[in-house]
Amino acid sequence: MITYDDFRKVDMRVGRVLSVEDFPEARKLSYKLKIDFGREIGIRKSSAQITGYRKRELVGKLVIGVVNFPLKIIAGFQSEVLTLGVADSSRPNNWFLVQPERDVELGTRVE
Repeated sequence: MITYDDFRKVDMRVGRVLSVEDFPEARKLSYKLKIDFGREIGIRKSSAQITGYRKRELVGKLVIGVVNFPLKIIAGFQSEVLTLGVADSSRPNNWFLVQPERDVELGTRVE
């Protein structure tokens, strides 16, 4: 079990996808994302296994990302944020985004 204080250490914020690119170098099917987390955090990059979405569907979508994990290098790409998703059991290695159901201010912390 973790404590509430442990949970609070994970800094999850709302961001908006600005751009999406294919990521053919990744071992698992993924996209490269640029996500705007608002003025305090700014624009961050993420590798995300959300290829069940079309790239054009993702641009403009709100997402939830963990912004205080260390940088992770994936096939030479610097992934700065963990974009949260839920596994799609009907399609291996594919994920659905975790996202707010309403428009909220970019950078809002998930509590």
